[in-house]
Amino acid sequence: MHLPPHARFKPYTHSAGGWGSAHSVANILFRERIPAKAALALFKQNKPDGFSCVSCAWAKPDNPHLLEFCENGAKATAWELTSLRADEDFFSKHTLAELRTWPDYDLEQRGRLTRPMRYDAATDTYKPVPWAEAFAAIGQTLKALPRESVVFYASGRASLETSFMYQLMARSYGNNHLPDSSNMCHESTSVGLQESIGVPVGTVTLNDFKHTDCFLFFGQNVGSNSPRMLHPLQEARKRDAQIITFNPLRERGLERFVNPQNPLEMLGPDSTPISTQYHQVALGGDLAAMAGMIKALLALEAEAVAAHKPSVLDHAFIAEHTTGFDALVQQIEGYSWAELERRSGLGRSALEAAAQVYAQSERVMGVYGMGLTQHRHGVANVQMLVNLLLLRGNIGKPGAGICPVRGHSNVQGQRTVGITEDPKKVPGELIQQVLGVTVPEEKGFCTVEACEGLLDGRVKGFIGLGGNFIRAVPDTSRLEPAWQQLDLNVQIATKLNRSHLLPGANMWLLPCLGRIEIDRQNGVEQQWAIEDSTGCIHGWHGHSEPASEHLLSEPAIVAGIAEATLEANPKLDWNAWRQDYRKVREAIAAVYPDIFHNLEVRMAEPGGFHRPLAATKREWNTESGKAQFTLMPTLDADDDVNAGTGRRDVLQLMTMRSNDQFNTTIYGYDDRFRGVNGTRKVLFMNTNDIARLGFVAGDWVKVTTAVETAVPRVVGPLQVLPYDIPQGCCGGYYPECNPLVPLWHHAEKSKVPASKAIPVTLMKVPVEAGAVPIDLKRA
Repeated sequence: MHLPPHARFKPYTHSAGGWGSAHSVANILFRERIPAKAALALFKQNKPDGFSCVSCAWAKPDNPHLLEFCENGAKATAWELTSLRADEDFFSKHTLAELRTWPDYDLEQRGRLTRPMRYDAATDTYKPVPWAEAFAAIGQTLKALPRESVVFYASGRASLETSFMYQLMARSYGNNHLPDSSNMCHESTSVGLQESIGVPVGTVTLNDFKHTDCFLFFGQNVGSNSPRMLHPLQEARKRDAQIITFNPLRERGLERFVNPQNPLEMLGPDSTPISTQYHQVALGGDLAAMAGMIKALLALEAEAVAAHKPSVLDHAFIAEHTTGFDALVQQIEGYSWAELERRSGLGRSALEAAAQVYAQSERVMGVYGMGLTQHRHGVANVQMLVNLLLLRGNIGKPGAGICPVRGHSNVQGQRTVGITEDPKKVPGELIQQVLGVTVPEEKGFCTVEACEGLLDGRVKGFIGLGGNFIRAVPDTSRLEPAWQQLDLNVQIATKLNRSHLLPGANMWLLPCLGRIEIDRQNGVEQQWAIEDSTGCIHGWHGHSEPASEHLLSEPAIVAGIAEATLEANPKLDWNAWRQDYRKVREAIAAVYPDIFHNLEVRMAEPGGFHRPLAATKREWNTESGKAQFTLMPTLDADDDVNAGTGRRDVLQLMTMRSNDQFNTTIYGYDDRFRGVNGTRKVLFMNTNDIARLGFVAGDWVKVTTAVETAVPRVVGPLQVLPYDIPQGCCGGYYPECNPLVPLWHHAEKSKVPASKAIPVTLMKVPVEAGAVPIDLKRA
């Protein structure tokens, strides 16, 4: 096992990007023992004749740079192309009981999986099996299980072709249990935007960034989670566009940036300031902050009317295109400034300053991440941002709109082609007509419901198309024992992770090709497609040779399971689809003609093509036929856990990612932008909270969830680290802090786990044996 030899905290004083980014990329290339191989691949990353980044879903430009990748994208490429292997010899030497003691980093750092494996209970190890045997045994078990007891999970990285096949397999099997990673992050977006403006996704394209006067950022750490976005933001700042940020932490990517692909910037002393205003909103205070901005806008409007000046609000747009305006005004005017300040954690002057800039900007874009969506009222958060944009007509015109920043590289695309638990969101009649598959009428399980089914025994079978499900979900300590009661657990993966180490009765590990690898079927190289965060569909193909001759592609694995499980369907030839992905794309185009007509040609166009979105043309597919101003249920975004106990020892915890990870994948133990090196066992706290609770910097604490205390939810020991975070708030790393999130603490309507506001208490504990304490003397 790898243990960091030294942990330290030293505040990072440099810009995002720059030499720090270049050094981090070089480190991982050498650590994965592939500097030359990965360097060649990076020249093909996000290029029309190459492959799409396997990391985030941020948009790919029509005219890419010579090096069209970011630090985390390069890490993801190196992680997949590693020369390290977790082969049959490795598994013969290590029991699962032993591997469960390893850190997450060490598990994935063993390298790529090379052969299909079946868990052997007698030896507590994985043993290799032929593909045919694996498919036959999985099919036999699936046939024996009740159809309503099997879950088909998708992580968000599979191609459009694989995703389309996967949802057809689930529906042919007999249920709509198709939870995916979107359920854990942006389902609040899908629900909120659909209700408010009639589309479930964002309304902007990459080209809009060239025309925006003002960006409103909420809960999005662009420097770590989507660094390529910094390039258009830097260009926007150079033409004096305003960027107003609301975020509890001061994230370096939203403060200053040096383009690591620009030699002049790298060699010079200057950097580009990104945010023109930076407001450190309290956890769960975004609703109140946006309400405060609207209250200030209404005051500016009243002043303009009294002075016979041009209106601040776009009354023509409001009258023609919206409904609910008067009710919203009445609600906002009912809030006092004292109430808005207390709940947002911001002063009135800060909110008025943001509103003033917004009022003076003609084209405004609202950009947000999980800082909005992962709350009890995450849907209301999203809709409140829509309210703010609608007031000045900032949806449906160039340079303006709403921009949810998605995570996994095709998480939005897989929803577009049918990965959803809601049968009403797929064209059931066309699926039946074209493919002879009857879509079950009963709604399936989302992620939270799948977890509830695991706990109460309704879920007996689980197939995972990528991801690290048991590590990604909340309430981990309760769910891990239930995970081991499954009758069938099938994991399609490229590397070993925690979800593979908790076997049930039948546990299968099926290694697949990575998206960077050349996918040959019958000697013919295949192409595949994805949809990015801006609704743009691109075609791609692999670049590197496969890690093992025994790997199968994801479409081939899905087809193999389907053929072994399902009755023959004359309209659905799994074998033909496995051999030629063009046939899958023909079926996608037939089932979704409005989006994917002529897909084979259009996906090869430079820059791809955008899916049609009615809201961009100011056509509103809502119940009223207009864009909807939505009332807030409350100013407290997490009223299910903030019941007003008055306890001064309770802090609100947010989970967050480091600079050295992507979702559950840990690339290393450094969080460069936050100055943490060599450890993830930290709790970020305000210095005043550290003092008033009787701690000192460097103390070790156990963190306990402060609600439903009869159910133990504890994480730690973690080391207290003083940090610039609002008073009453603290932060810890995801997924390590997931055990603190109760399963029932999720967003209304969308059921996204509310991981950005968890009430916790702290207890000082002795230094853990073998712990690597942070060297605070070096700070």
